[in-house]
Amino acid sequence: MASQAERLPLPSQHPLPLSAGQEQQVRDMYYKRVRGYCASEIKKFAECAINRTVSATWACRQERLSMNSCMIMYATQQEQDAAREEWFATRLERQRQREEKERKRVEQEKFHREWWGLNEKGAPKEQ
Repeated sequence: MASQAERLPLPSQHPLPLSAGQEQQVRDMYYKRVRGYCASEIKKFAECAINRTVSATWACRQERLSMNSCMIMYATQQEQDAAREEWFATRLERQRQREEKERKRVEQEKFHREWWGLNEKGAPKEQ
């Protein structure tokens, strides 16, 4: 996780709309946070539902209700806002990761061309 010094503040309480992909990333963070709060309830339901199909509906009713009520309790607008804030706070780290990935890709491409004696376009070099 990035340190506080590296984090940028949320641009405003009502930032510009995010792209569909960015919104999906925020939703994924939100779902992960909610699942983290309810991990024990989810685990109990999953253990009950093992080797069951349709019968899990009534055999694991208490576990399911417990899991659902927990998730409903934590699935709030405040959690969505916290996930959005976290997304904005970690954007510098994601940018660094993308840049590092691109740098490695370029290095691997260069090595590949040198190894196989290829030019920039991928064709064999003239000897």
